[in-house]
Amino acid sequence: MTTGLIICGALGREVLDIVRRHGWDAEIIGVPAIDHVFPDRIAPHVESRFRELQERYERVVVVYGDCGSRGALDETLERIGVERIAGPHCYEMYAGDRFQEMMDVEPGTFFLTDFMVRTFNGLILKSMGLDRYPGLREDYFRNYKRIVYLAQNDLPEYRQKAQRIAEYLDLPLEVRQTGYGMLEQRLVHLMEQK
Repeated sequence: MTTGLIICGALGREVLDIVRRHGWDAEIIGVPAIDHVFPDRIAPHVESRFRELQERYERVVVVYGDCGSRGALDETLERIGVERIAGPHCYEMYAGDRFQEMMDVEPGTFFLTDFMVRTFNGLILKSMGLDRYPGLREDYFRNYKRIVYLAQNDLPEYRQKAQRIAEYLDLPLEVRQTGYGMLEQRLVHLMEQK
């Protein structure tokens, strides 16, 4: 029977690609990526999606990190009996152990993923008010020292956009090719546990 994957919207294209690559009988149900700006919404939105869909699937898996919910997502999932992929957030899922190494080297690192590069204007500029109040850029980003773009796909247009983002934020850019990293490995592990 089909598995329902309740996913963070920021992982949509990547999870769809992983599902296709492995030929799984799975359907993807998204939770809005904008919840990262308001992490207290994550657990309620995931639970709401589960309640809407629980009768449709024999199995439901949540493909979402804690992402700032401060444990609320895991508490909710434990209460309703749903498993989730391991990991605190997608940066760690993509970079694996290298994420902590990068943070140890420079705690003031702003990370980008393919999703963030594609949606920077809406996800960051608009949702944080920078389109209306450009002076907030200094307030929001003054403690950052660099940008590390964790690239899932090595696309020239994404690299160019990441460079424009770095120029806008006036930060040096480093690009690290990660592919799907631990996201794919952990999802494969969960899907094989049927």
